[in-house]
Amino acid sequence: MARKGQGVVSILRDKIVSGEFPAGERLAEIPTAELLGISRTPVRIAFRALEQEGLLIKLPRRGYRVRKVTHLEISGSIEVRGVLEGLAARQAAEKGLDEQTVEQLKQCLIEGDGLFNKGTINQQDIEAYNGLNKRFHDLILQASGNPAIQSALQLNEHLPFASVTALAFNPAQLDREFRRFNYAHMQHHAVFEALIKRQGTRAEAIMREHANATLSYAELFDVYGSYKLVDNGQ
Repeated sequence: MARKGQGVVSILRDKIVSGEFPAGERLAEIPTAELLGISRTPVRIAFRALEQEGLLIKLPRRGYRVRKVTHLEISGSIEVRGVLEGLAARQAAEKGLDEQTVEQLKQCLIEGDGLFNKGTINQQDIEAYNGLNKRFHDLILQASGNPAIQSALQLNEHLPFASVTALAFNPAQLDREFRRFNYAHMQHHAVFEALIKRQGTRAEAIMREHANATLSYAELFDVYGSYKLVDNGQ
């Protein structure tokens, strides 16, 4: 059974990007809630979140329509996020981290290790990862001391997969999802090491790769029949 909160958003996001909910399909609260085995409230909240991301279009009366999303839109928005977060990491490394930020980043890593060390993940784990992932990224943004980066990221977040919280999760393929999210967590460890050692260029490169890993996985899954993206508006 799907859980409330961010997990519902992640599952619906996966269904949209994989093509299970194809472009142009109308989505309504009741049938979607029945499909997931949950109440209408978390579905309503998820629909609004996905509308803000640019994956759904609000219909004049009731319901939403799945928006056609091109590969170019996704790759462009992810590339912009990677550049901005990479800049934040470089500036944070060059400035140096204060003791409180170091401890908070360490706590994110410890929590992530606890999720992945058991070798499997479930939907609850992904919801927990989503939270610690956002904290980790926010701490780096704050440590950069550059508020213009956050402002630029906010302008980009209405685009598909531009937000750091825009995670897609397929509970039917837990082995694959474990590998995907565990890899992302290992990148957290790598960027933390670069930040501690004040290696600005390395920290920037890892954060850019960390953002683009979302796109790389999408391309890989497209080859294997999942996460199918509409290319060039077709």
